[in-house]
Amino acid sequence: MEVEIGKGKMGRRAYGFDEISIVPSRRTRDPEDIDISASIDDYHFKIPILASAMDGVVDVSMALEMHRIGGLAVLNLEGIQSRYDNADELLEKISRFSDREATAKMQQIYREPVKPELIKKRIKQIKEKGAVVCGSLTPQKVQKYYEAALDAGLDILVIQGTVISAEHVSITKEPLDLKQFIPKCPVPVIVGGCSSFSTSLHLMRTGAVGILVGVGPGAACTTRQVLGIGVPQATAIADASAARARHLDETGQYVLVIADGGMRTGGDLAKAIACGADLIMIGSPLSRAKEAPGRGYHWGMATFHPDLPRGTRIKTDVVASLEEILVGPAHENDGTLNLCGALRTSMATCGYKNIKDFQKAEVMVAPSIKTEGKFHQQAQKVGMG
Repeated sequence: MEVEIGKGKMGRRAYGFDEISIVPSRRTRDPEDIDISASIDDYHFKIPILASAMDGVVDVSMALEMHRIGGLAVLNLEGIQSRYDNADELLEKISRFSDREATAKMQQIYREPVKPELIKKRIKQIKEKGAVVCGSLTPQKVQKYYEAALDAGLDILVIQGTVISAEHVSITKEPLDLKQFIPKCPVPVIVGGCSSFSTSLHLMRTGAVGILVGVGPGAACTTRQVLGIGVPQATAIADASAARARHLDETGQYVLVIADGGMRTGGDLAKAIACGADLIMIGSPLSRAKEAPGRGYHWGMATFHPDLPRGTRIKTDVVASLEEILVGPAHENDGTLNLCGALRTSMATCGYKNIKDFQKAEVMVAPSIKTEGKFHQQAQKVGMG
């Protein structure tokens, strides 16, 4: 339902995860009976988690650890790993920058050009260990680098930007035509981000196997402030899931909705799936892992933009192993550890046996869900405080 912004403008009310809650159904189940596995094309994963293509989150060793645990890491093929052979030294430098100097110094570091031979090297380092290799390129650089990635054995390609459309218009450059490129690409392609029904539907019509949903919700992203654009994630995912249903009805093809950003706790993951997501892409929660290359720091793909940075380096601290963050055991009670255990328990408590079922869960607008009855926790700054 639209509300009046002013006499000349109407707008829809949109919701973020903190404003909704999942309603338990008439049935409950045992957590051990719940299936949280997911698939991307012919690739099957034990957990529905993708590690974001961010330099503080994914390198070769992190990708291999994600594979061991049962998820999928997305390597930024235009990041530090493909610009510097000694990438770890640059990541150490970034972790030592002061807050005041971080953005400007990171811009200097990222002036180093991407090297196709390093793209090949990183992919082969992951591939030779038997892991599924997923890499991310921006639309502007796909034609320049994707062949090098494919030659090295890339399994899944992600075409990712702050906002991606199926109809990019340019009078100065020849834009990437997703409708032409994706059907001819020999590996599955995921595209994003997007945050509306119409954009989601148009991206699905390109032939992509999945779309990334999320514009500006990431912990290190400043797009919503710098550009003034974005849609709260609960609404964005629900709109994309409606587009998925329309596309399925029109074509018989099921396209994955991947919630990208804005999720910190197991409850957030559960709400994303209840709103319609098939998989979850997260960055900042995984940047807190001992194995993460950012050394307790996290930044996005546009943080170092040479003209208009749309992100910031944030300190997330190193709190646990990747395994503890994803599948436990947890030693904190705030929902930031054992994310998949929390998801499994939420699904079991609500009586849903798998992700497809959980997408049918009843969701309620509940602005007091995180504050009702939590006075002592808030006063003492523990738990939900």
